[in-house]
Amino acid sequence: MAKVIIIGAGGVGGVVAHKCAQLPEVFSDILLASRTEAKCKAIAEQIGRPIRTAQVDADNVAELTALLEKEQPELVINVALPYQDLSIMDACLNAGVNYLDTANYEPPDTARFEYHWQWAYRERFEQAGLTALLGSGFDPGATNMFTAYLAKHYFDEIEELDIIDVNGGDHGYPFATNFNPEINIREVSAECRHWEGGQFVTTPPMSKMARFECPDEVGSYNIYRMYHEELESLAKHFPSLKRAQFWMSFGDSYLKHLEVLGNVGMTGIEPVEYNGVEVVPIQFLAKLLPDPSTLGPRTKGKTCIGCIVRGRKDGQEKVMYLYNICDHEACYAEVQSQAISYTTGVPAMIGAKMILEGHWKRPGVWNMEQCDPDPFMADMNQYGLSWQVVELDPGFRLDVRKGAEL
Repeated sequence: MAKVIIIGAGGVGGVVAHKCAQLPEVFSDILLASRTEAKCKAIAEQIGRPIRTAQVDADNVAELTALLEKEQPELVINVALPYQDLSIMDACLNAGVNYLDTANYEPPDTARFEYHWQWAYRERFEQAGLTALLGSGFDPGATNMFTAYLAKHYFDEIEELDIIDVNGGDHGYPFATNFNPEINIREVSAECRHWEGGQFVTTPPMSKMARFECPDEVGSYNIYRMYHEELESLAKHFPSLKRAQFWMSFGDSYLKHLEVLGNVGMTGIEPVEYNGVEVVPIQFLAKLLPDPSTLGPRTKGKTCIGCIVRGRKDGQEKVMYLYNICDHEACYAEVQSQAISYTTGVPAMIGAKMILEGHWKRPGVWNMEQCDPDPFMADMNQYGLSWQVVELDPGFRLDVRKGAEL
């Protein structure tokens, strides 16, 4: 039994709070904190079990350190913005608290999704005897575990990886994002990088696409190649990989809106002056778009996220596909959230459970695939994200073609 502090009261923070509250034997005391405490209180009112709330500015290291020193939790679950990862890690070091997040650090002034800023903390966490677990969401997170699980149980060596993230849900809006609009749009509009031949290869954003038929009647979707942070750590920790790519589904309406918004400068991250006030266009746009945490009651359909891994076993080529399918309406019925937040929040809870139960508790800074996948994968089946694994024909290949032009 342990006390945890959850930082962040958006859609994912709400799911993490709900799921942690379902396991009082692990999470004995839960404090939900964010810049706006009213959001925390609204989430707390949804949960049958009492949880506490607090106001804190996660950008203010001294303020956050004071809260951690006062509360003395075993673990901080960081589901705030990626810009705040380093300040939260600093506060955890100051107060002697273990750390977990769901997305890597990103500087506010440049759309760069890289782990090196957080990997630089490894020695400090080791010396402090503290654990820092990076990227315990779905992608990154569960997809890292899928890759590690397949590598452990089905292959002698893995050579190719395709991570495929399909959201077959419909929220009814002409344009909205299923998680933080600013982060979502920055990811999608950034240059694509994929791993090939021992290096990252850069291509224009969304310039390659394929058609993918999801299993279990989820449907057929256009998927577009883009950069996602788990490629960086997976390429590092599985050196046998010759190619690693990330694919995500997007509808024509979403892409057309994004193209137009980009053409008129609304996706820019550099401040512009308007009536004597500096405004960051993408931040203003985010305020105009629907709050992702409100999409739950509107969203129908399913997500299908998984990993296709090609490699060798006993000298023979083999292709395995491990995936999860999640229903938006079922997620809302359980935790009042759509499946995008659910699929991120549940792995955050499970990663925290892995640390608190001692499975993954060791000093340093770790990516998910550096940990034993078996207990995590067992818990995914138990706590709402059941998965399937199937063998594909060795001749299977994605039919890659020209994509969009953003």
